[in-house]
Amino acid sequence: MPTLRQLRDRVKSLKNTQQITRAMKMVAGAKIRRAELNMRAARPYAAAIGEMLAGLASAGGTSVNHPLLESRTVKTRAIMLMTADKGLCGAFNSNLVRAALTEASGLGDANLSWYLVGTKGRVQLKRSPYPVAAAWPLGNGKFNELAAQIAAKVREDFESGAVDAVTLVSSRFISTMVQRPTTTSLLPIVTEGQTRDASKNAFEFEPDVKDVLAALLPKYLEFTIFQALLETQASEFAARLIAMTNATDNAGKLIDEITLLMNKTRQASITKEILEIVGGAEALKG
Repeated sequence: MPTLRQLRDRVKSLKNTQQITRAMKMVAGAKIRRAELNMRAARPYAAAIGEMLAGLASAGGTSVNHPLLESRTVKTRAIMLMTADKGLCGAFNSNLVRAALTEASGLGDANLSWYLVGTKGRVQLKRSPYPVAAAWPLGNGKFNELAAQIAAKVREDFESGAVDAVTLVSSRFISTMVQRPTTTSLLPIVTEGQTRDASKNAFEFEPDVKDVLAALLPKYLEFTIFQALLETQASEFAARLIAMTNATDNAGKLIDEITLLMNKTRQASITKEILEIVGGAEALKG
């Protein structure tokens, strides 16, 4: 049974830990508000640019031909995995890595490589048999610059034939309580799945659809990556908020339990001392 001093030291240690987890909870709560606002503000633009892309593709018909739309025999594949740079956010990073490994296992014998965004994914996939084509830290801002760098690298590899298909595995922010790993086909860009409101007026393009599409497709690729970065960051902060809330509550419960045990130990020690004193006094009387 632990001594009274050991119990006091443990309570002190738990209180220090609780202060840290409470501080991290408050920081995550402050950051998630701004991250969620940025992420939700970008969603309508993502939907609009996807709809515009579908409209351009349908207007161009079979004449539309662009390297980013080229669907060819897949000999080499790449998976872009987005994780956080830091831990202490529950199973957030592990769930994303597991989703990426599940996707990789379903690709059969195809040559596979990784594009890794976020430090935790790079650490957890260190022993993966597949090579890492490129890696970037997630960071805390300037996602527009990061998205441009990633899109440029991925586009260069796809157009040169280094990879024939790229799949994106990132987190989808559903709510503060729910963050869901999602898998999206990044390259080649698919326009058939996009929805388009047929009631909207048709547009005439100058000089033609091909030129407009050639300008839009790289922007669409870049913004898809940008949106995924925002979703992943918001999901990370939400996961950390929940994890630190649970850690703070659990530390409080442990402190209460150990404090109760400490009080019982102290009472037992006092009772023992009183019995020894009474026993000694009775022995002197005898």
